[in-house]
Amino acid sequence: MKVLTWLILLSALALSANAQENYDASLIPKELLPYASAVIRSNDMSIEVKDLDNTYYRIKTAVTILNKNGDDEAEIVIFHDKANVIKNIKGLVYNQFGKPIGKFSESDFQDDAAVSRSALFEDTKVKHFQPAVTDYPYTVVYEYEYKSKQSLSFQDWEPKPSVDVAVEKSSYTFSCKPDFKIRYKEINMPSHLVEGTNKQGENTYSWQVSNLNASKVEPYSPIYEKMSSRVKISPASQFNYLGVTGSFNDWNGMGKWIYDKLLSSRRALPQSTVYRMQEITKDITDPKAKAKKVYEYMQGKTHYISVQVGIGGYQPFLASDVDAQNYGDCKALVNYTQSLFKAVDIDSYYCIVKSGTLKRSPLTDFASMNQFDHVILCLPFKNDTTFLECTSQQIPFGFLSDFTDDRDVLACTPEGGKLMHTPKYPAKTNTQQCTANFTLAADGTLSGSMLTNFKGLQYDNRTYLLTEPPKEQVKILQKIYAINNLDIEKFDFKEDKNIHPSLTETIKLTAPDYGSAVNGKIDFLANATNRKDNTPREVRNRHYDLYINTGYTDEDEITYTLPKGYHVDMRPASISLEKPFGNFSVSATVVGNQLIYKRKLQIIDGTYSKDLYQAFVDFYQSVSETDNSNVTLIKDN
Repeated sequence: MKVLTWLILLSALALSANAQENYDASLIPKELLPYASAVIRSNDMSIEVKDLDNTYYRIKTAVTILNKNGDDEAEIVIFHDKANVIKNIKGLVYNQFGKPIGKFSESDFQDDAAVSRSALFEDTKVKHFQPAVTDYPYTVVYEYEYKSKQSLSFQDWEPKPSVDVAVEKSSYTFSCKPDFKIRYKEINMPSHLVEGTNKQGENTYSWQVSNLNASKVEPYSPIYEKMSSRVKISPASQFNYLGVTGSFNDWNGMGKWIYDKLLSSRRALPQSTVYRMQEITKDITDPKAKAKKVYEYMQGKTHYISVQVGIGGYQPFLASDVDAQNYGDCKALVNYTQSLFKAVDIDSYYCIVKSGTLKRSPLTDFASMNQFDHVILCLPFKNDTTFLECTSQQIPFGFLSDFTDDRDVLACTPEGGKLMHTPKYPAKTNTQQCTANFTLAADGTLSGSMLTNFKGLQYDNRTYLLTEPPKEQVKILQKIYAINNLDIEKFDFKEDKNIHPSLTETIKLTAPDYGSAVNGKIDFLANATNRKDNTPREVRNRHYDLYINTGYTDEDEITYTLPKGYHVDMRPASISLEKPFGNFSVSATVVGNQLIYKRKLQIIDGTYSKDLYQAFVDFYQSVSETDNSNVTLIKDN
């Protein structure tokens, strides 16, 4: 009887504790609802460095999903590897009234490899779980712990993860022994650090925020992490990463540690390979031409694969192993290429970088390992610094593409680390130039050929097609060119893979009924090759600046030979627009029996005042309207 009474008492206490957390969606403060797709009801993250090789993370989150646009915030994603071991995961799902409708645990999570061309952590896996709920609003409450066997790199705290997320309350506590010193960086934080000591005698560093409003999702906004609130922490005293110790307080020290502890012992090559490099370059005197020969040898010999060895994701494969096995990840291939260059007395730098089409650079005043995810190589030629991407067998020597262009990287050298900037590809060099010669028949059939040249970042507009089978290439080209009834009779691609690469596409085509021929009149679109149909949506009372990530220049010249016995009755009016963010011009000229249509569109990358956004929308609307203008031919009497 006493046992039963005690169990009832325990159950009552548990119910009482649960009752303190009410996840009824109607309790969310009304001022947090505008523009919100999700509301973080509470989030608590704590990091405890117990020892240099023993760090504990504890995360507990409750988030209410208001509509389908917020579903991403309900997905739980946890990365792990041999240095980061998950201890437990559990959670509950509540309906809009705060009543539990389901629970989940670690066994409900999928566990997948988390590798890519850019991954520094090639052995990383990711556990992820998405509640199957479609009745809104609903709330997901979960908590998990994991142990990290290192004290080098710590997860950032970002209390408001997206523009359209509001936050009721969120807290972050970092604790460590008094002899473990840290550096921290507060970025756009509405609150500041509170320091203290816990009952274990550890130093504590705490931040809290509450009542953070969501904002409108605005197209062409700056990179979110430049606007969001976050706290970064990095060790200021000795750390341990899987048995390798060190310390640094700035980029110079961090690059020195990487070079000395992770790279310098990995570069030995078989003597036969050294002789091979010297042999294939013996008649080349120009250092850059010599480097190109070695680089292309590496491309022809190796291929990229996700592998992981050494002390985890930061250290590359041995160069001798890559030489024997002919594969490696980004770290291994850069290290191997650097070793090949050394064999012919060419200096190079191992550079870590944040990859992706968005241009993200590390903070200049705060050194930490978690600001990078990829490695490239730098050749510091005098007055001609050249960067190399080593994971692609096709990319031209010296061309980075938009994967790592125009951003700071950390070069790791024997003298220490130094921040360098990768090449910028401005709008005037990212060109797509099309010259077309078409004949229009009296029945509306279009026939002829066009030649298009791609340069700069637009070089990549077609490179992905080169490895596709011919039938698939035709299908893709038919989707690219919005010409009704397009029949591609012949096509060809030619590459010029120099340091400023280009690709030339030639197409011979016919398109029955391109023009609508009715009662002695033919109507057809003047711009057959390169139309803008989508325009940015309007945003009233815009909050963020206008940001254009990549600029480009498109030029088209189409010559139409008109059917005999017809003359031009209507054609697109000439237009010329010049704005800070771009230029656009069109003309349509009749010369004898030909109509010559010329178009130029240039978009200039950069950050512009939010007050220019409406002009930007109007500009694109003018482009779209002009691109869809018709030509009308009338039959002569």
